[in-house]
Amino acid sequence: MKRNLVVRHKLFIFFLTFHSALFSYHVVAQNPIVRDQFTADPTARVFNGRIYLYPSHDIQVAEGARPNWFCMADYHVFSSDDLTSWQDHGVIVLQEDVPWGRPNGYSMWAPDCVEKGGKYYFYFPNGPKDGRGFAIGVATADLPDGPYKLEPEPIKGVAGIDPCVFIDDDGIAYLYWSGMGLRGAKLKENMKELEGESRVMEGLPEGFKEGPFAFKRNGHYYLTFPWVRKEGGTETLAYAMSDSPLGPWTFKGVIMTEHDNGCWTNHHSLVEYKGQWYLFYHHNDFSPRDDKRRSVCIDKIAFNADGTIQEVKPTLRGVGIIPATSRLEVDRYSVSSDGVTTALNDTINTFCGFHATLPQKGSWLTFGDVDFSSVTDGYVIIRVKADENTELAVREKNAKGKIIARFKVTVKSEVTRPGAPAPFRRDQSGQWLTLTLPLDYTPKGIADLVVTCEDKAVSIDWILFRNRQRYFTPVAKNAAPSQPDERGYIRRWRLLEPIKQDIRSNVIFTDSWLRKTFADELAKLSKQKGKWYTLESDHYNMKLFRFAEKYGSQLYGNLFWCETYIDCPEDIANVRLAVGSNGASMWWLNGEEVLLLEGDRRMVEDDGVSNRFTLKKGRNVLRGAVINGPGLSDMCVHFIDEKGKPVTNFQIQ
Repeated sequence: MKRNLVVRHKLFIFFLTFHSALFSYHVVAQNPIVRDQFTADPTARVFNGRIYLYPSHDIQVAEGARPNWFCMADYHVFSSDDLTSWQDHGVIVLQEDVPWGRPNGYSMWAPDCVEKGGKYYFYFPNGPKDGRGFAIGVATADLPDGPYKLEPEPIKGVAGIDPCVFIDDDGIAYLYWSGMGLRGAKLKENMKELEGESRVMEGLPEGFKEGPFAFKRNGHYYLTFPWVRKEGGTETLAYAMSDSPLGPWTFKGVIMTEHDNGCWTNHHSLVEYKGQWYLFYHHNDFSPRDDKRRSVCIDKIAFNADGTIQEVKPTLRGVGIIPATSRLEVDRYSVSSDGVTTALNDTINTFCGFHATLPQKGSWLTFGDVDFSSVTDGYVIIRVKADENTELAVREKNAKGKIIARFKVTVKSEVTRPGAPAPFRRDQSGQWLTLTLPLDYTPKGIADLVVTCEDKAVSIDWILFRNRQRYFTPVAKNAAPSQPDERGYIRRWRLLEPIKQDIRSNVIFTDSWLRKTFADELAKLSKQKGKWYTLESDHYNMKLFRFAEKYGSQLYGNLFWCETYIDCPEDIANVRLAVGSNGASMWWLNGEEVLLLEGDRRMVEDDGVSNRFTLKKGRNVLRGAVINGPGLSDMCVHFIDEKGKPVTNFQIQ
């Protein structure tokens, strides 16, 4: 039975590795930085200008593993160049592949990886097949993300866990680990054997210690480690300094205090990247009732003038400048007003993330360092949970800052901002709404984003900014004539600003209703004060709802007047107009009605075809009216001949 479980696990991991290699899975996140699996004991290294992360991988307790304990069967590697967008390169080592290790030991705890001479050395602990204690193995690769080749035996003379390798400026490498205290020793040039005996690291405080991580900065050697400083307590992150890589050490203090929620472990690494030092550590954010399943976080770290380390306060926001076009988990806020709380979206599937609740009018949260440089002509999407008529705003800089977008939630009917309806979508529970609005204002460069409660309590999951796609291009007054495309579709149109209509349902689009409505609107057309726009569509169909999004005040419930000028070199007889429209439409050629599409339509090519007529030599005026209620309007128009072939021998002004 156990063998079958191992085989299935191996096949599953093979699939994940294969999938990762093909599709380069990316995670864009704040703290915690990996959002689809548990990760702990993070070692961060910089290779070739990119930061690589080698964590352990917590899983739910498997058959044969110790109940209610840490359970780890493999290692992934992640990488990033901005500390916010993380690529999972997949599994690099499996416990059942380790030649000397127990195939079902589930004890692949904190690892490390270093580069020397163009080769990458991955160090990891595991229980040996003889079942006694722990040993540390090595795997090698030509690239930091593998593939890795496992050495047949563990490092002799090492009995312990949590390896760390430090390479000094002179090229000498040192191995540190946890076992009978914190120990260290030189490594031979081959990076796979000890040179001489190991020694206990002297000068460290009393109390349980594990997970050593060593580094050098400005001539000072640092040994950092998780430390339980009081009986019955949980782990802090502490450090000592020395003038020698193997000590003796002078204890300096705590880098990070005990986790507030009682999570027993912490484990870490420190790395400098692009001029800033960072602390990688873990916490049980995604498993608040189980501190054996942890998740990696990052925060900035700073040093005093004498080289001592300033204490780090864990944050939700984490680090990194995040593009506004990435999903912003604003529940990972930088700072907030009093009373703001966070909670898991799903207490069963915890990787669904968190949401923040602003409890009352005047409540706010700030999510810092958002890069708006790629947002030019945009809109905002926000996922919220709120009562009827709740209002909230997204602002720049502070709680009184310039409004980027303002929302009013009318749960029973529609979602609006003052003066403009906006599309919305409910999730299956009926509680969460996904709202979309054009931006009132677009910040420049890097800005702090602030969400404010303008009325009653509101919960926010995430915010996302998007650019409108370029659906059409404005046409200059003296522009050259346009041509129909290869299928004869007319792409250049003059469009009048959308005219609002009070239409609750498209069932009213009967022949008689449309004729009366269009006749009334046509009579008012010459007196309309709206602006006309001449646009060239980027698509065969003119997406009128995108026109409304950009130039109108509402997406739904509009009448669109469309006209274009057809210049023919000669009479073209036996031509028919073929139209598709979302919503009903009516079409005139040279002032004469040629086609009416009644009823609740969807845009289908050649949905309606007119009787035969003649396109006269010279100028022809084609005019259309498209009307819609709750739907998103668009239309496509071309001329066809008696055989249904597109007519293309004309120009469009």
